Amino acid sequence: MRKAPDLSISPEKVFFIATKSRQSDGTADLNANSGSADDDAVHGSRDRSRTADRSELSGFIQDLNVDEQIDLVAMMWLGRGDGDLDNWNDLRSEASRAHNNRTASYLVETPMLADYLEEALSQFGMSPEEFEEPL
Repeated sequence: MRKAPDLSISPEKVFFIATKSRQSDGTADLNANSGSADDDAVHGSRDRSRTADRSELSGFIQDLNVDEQIDLVAMMWLGRGDGDLDNWNDLRSEASRAHNNRTASYLVETPMLADYLEEALSQFGMSPEEFEEPL
């Protein structure tokens, strides 16, 4: 069996980003179809929470070094099905060419980012359960 490529970004960081992405995606959808007069206040609070989660996630990604950001984009593409581990170097090269100062925004605004990153981790032989804290 072929060895998975080495990553510049730790799996723990990828899992953290996937978790934060899932949190920011989920907070605004609760009670979306409710019709009470109090909903505006509740939705305003959820929207602020979602914005804060996305801001925290964006800041975390911006604080990664360039190689980590490149790996993260390549992992998102891998999880999205744009390639596989056999052409990891090509995915990573393309991510390197595309890298710019909007990488964090690009990733945070990607629908299903958490799913893509978790799928990429699984292709590297890692499970999100490996990184979850026991209760």
